[in-house]
Amino acid sequence: MTRANPFSLAGQVALVTGAARGLGFEVAKALAAAGAQVVLNGRSPEPLEAAVTAIRESGGDVHAGLFDVADPDAAERAVADIVTRHARLDILVNNVGQRDRRELFAFSLAEVRALLEVDLIAPFHLSRLAAKAMVPCKSGRILNVTSIAGPIARAGDAPYTTAKGGLEALTRALAAELGVYGITVNALAPGYFATDANTEMVADEGVRRWLEQRTSLQRWGEPHEFAGAAVFLASPAAAYITGQVLAVDGGYLAHF
Repeated sequence: MTRANPFSLAGQVALVTGAARGLGFEVAKALAAAGAQVVLNGRSPEPLEAAVTAIRESGGDVHAGLFDVADPDAAERAVADIVTRHARLDILVNNVGQRDRRELFAFSLAEVRALLEVDLIAPFHLSRLAAKAMVPCKSGRILNVTSIAGPIARAGDAPYTTAKGGLEALTRALAAELGVYGITVNALAPGYFATDANTEMVADEGVRRWLEQRTSLQRWGEPHEFAGAAVFLASPAAAYITGQVLAVDGGYLAHF
C-alpha cells in the first residue's frame, strides 16, 4: 500500500442502497467521512432527503438517488446517471433488504418471489451494472450486506434465509469472475443491531437477556458499529481480500 492513509476513500464514488436509515445510513455516513462522494439510495423522498441533509451537515459529500432497487430500469438509469455525473463508480454497497417472518405455509409463491426480487435479484442486477462501470478503471469494490441468517437458520424465516444464503454465494461467484478486472467482492453479515426496524425487539427484556447469553459481547450492536467494517472492505487496506463474508455480530456465530 503506497497511500499514507490506506483507509482513505478520497476521490472515490460510492452508491449505498437503502441508505435513508439504519445500517445503510451509517455505512453511507462513514464512507463520506472517509472521503468518498456518496449517493444515498431510497424509495421515499422525505427520509432520503433527511439522511442526505444529516450527512451534509457533518461535512459529507452526498447526493440522493431516489429509485426502487427492484425496478431494473430505474436501477439502470440511476447507475448511468452516477457515471455521467462523476465519470466513475468505485464502490457499490448492496444494503437493501426486506424481511417477512412467517411460517413456511403462510407464503404465496408471489410473495416469495417479491422478497427474492429485492433481497437477491436486485443485488445481482446492480452488481452487474456497477461492474460494467468499474471494469474500465480496472478497480472497484462491491459489498453485499447479507446476514447471520445466511449460514444459519431459524424457523419462520425461510424466504429471507434463502435470499441471504444466495447473496453469500453470489459474493463468491462475483469475486471469482471479477477479480481479473481488479474488482473485489465481499459481504458483511450483521447480527443483532439496535436499528429503528428492531425497536420492539430492543425493548423486549426477554430478547435482551437472550442476547446476553447468546453473543460474546452480551448486548445489541449499535448501528454505527457496523460501518467501520464497510469502510475497511471498501478501502485500499483491503485490496487483497475478496470472496469473503465478514460477520459483524458481537460474536454470535462464534459463541457456543
